[in-house]
Amino acid sequence: MPPPPHRTTPPADTVARLRAAGCVFAEDEAALLVDAARDPAHLADLVARRVAGLPLEHLLGWAGFAGLRVQVDPGVFVPRRRTEFLAEHAAALAAPGAVVVDLCCGCGAVAAAVRARVPGVDLHAADLDPRAVDCARRNLPGAAVHRGDLLAALPAELRGRVSVLVANVPYVPTAAIDLMPPEARAHEPHTALDGGADGLDLHRRLAAEGAPWLAPGGHLLTETSAEQAPTAVAVLAAAGLDARAEHDPDRDATIVLGRAP
Repeated sequence: MPPPPHRTTPPADTVARLRAAGCVFAEDEAALLVDAARDPAHLADLVARRVAGLPLEHLLGWAGFAGLRVQVDPGVFVPRRRTEFLAEHAAALAAPGAVVVDLCCGCGAVAAAVRARVPGVDLHAADLDPRAVDCARRNLPGAAVHRGDLLAALPAELRGRVSVLVANVPYVPTAAIDLMPPEARAHEPHTALDGGADGLDLHRRLAAEGAPWLAPGGHLLTETSAEQAPTAVAVLAAAGLDARAEHDPDRDATIVLGRAP
């Protein structure tokens, strides 16, 4: 994804090295690396690691998301700009005091974006990966961040009380992971990418396990692809939710939403 715009003018040779390595936004990336470097030797090391394929966000230690700067540790899933569409819809459905849960939270970017837009939500987040949980706790001070597998991570007292359950579950079909950019498939956990044979294994689990946790009129939201959306909508409907899909062509973002009776 494109890095946040930056005004620093980076050295031409740094830009050239990044461009030669295939970095589409070479000038912006070079400027960010210059700012992050402690000295010329550190800059050379950062550029060398970026050229070798490490994600820019892992080198910087942060990612821009929904107007925020969220910490992203090495080995943790990097939040995509298209997922801002999911966060915006989750925030639009939330209200102060409402229970909001971000499952498969990664670094906690979606939860952070919702809380920034709707202060006062009763915020919970969870992930299976201990590195992601540690990162999310730093990005979500004061929120309850749990470690565990989907709904099993949550305190039992939340069952039937969740107003907004948002989860950017993995949805890449297993066979398509090898087609992803090297920085994703080599440096992000496959558990954050692999959605099974058709990419929707976790959507099925989320719908079946998540529906009973929703409050009356509560919403479940997740991201998917445009091609998968009809099946994902049917999955939510089969769980008893009033389901629909939304698409943002500008960000090539697709989400599915289900409302509890």
